[in-house]
Amino acid sequence: MTTAGTLHMICGKIAAGKSTLPATLAKLSNTIVLSEDVWLSGLYRDEMKTVADYMRCSAKLRAVIGPHIAQLLRTGLSVVLDFPANTLLTRAWMREIIQHAGADHQLHYLDVPDEVCRARLRARNASGTHEFAATDAEFDLITSYFVVPTEAEGFNVIVHKPG
Repeated sequence: MTTAGTLHMICGKIAAGKSTLPATLAKLSNTIVLSEDVWLSGLYRDEMKTVADYMRCSAKLRAVIGPHIAQLLRTGLSVVLDFPANTLLTRAWMREIIQHAGADHQLHYLDVPDEVCRARLRARNASGTHEFAATDAEFDLITSYFVVPTEAEGFNVIVHKPG
């Protein structure tokens, strides 16, 4: 009998380090990374012009990839889900994956102040190295939906603060 893998989820505002932490977690044995930005960019780049477009495309991707992630976990692989676990709705979707797979989990919460995220975002945008660039107005809009994970949600939360 194979023991299910661990689902690693990442929670943090834009430019908090949600794409950096998965690279570290990927070094764990039998672990793969699935990145929402990579999938969305490859599948829907031309369709995503607004936050509403992102929400629509992300929902389509989650509907297809969720069962696949559960299957990977059931085979014993651990998955770093580089999708933002930033809202109650998104975390509920992730909870369903955990339950369907019978997997362990860790919710990594990147507790980074807004001013640090903004500075990182501006540097990232200037470098052109990220699949998507966000303006300050988009940062504000998307951050308005952000919900800090609570104990009541029942996740194993690991808090990461900037060095």
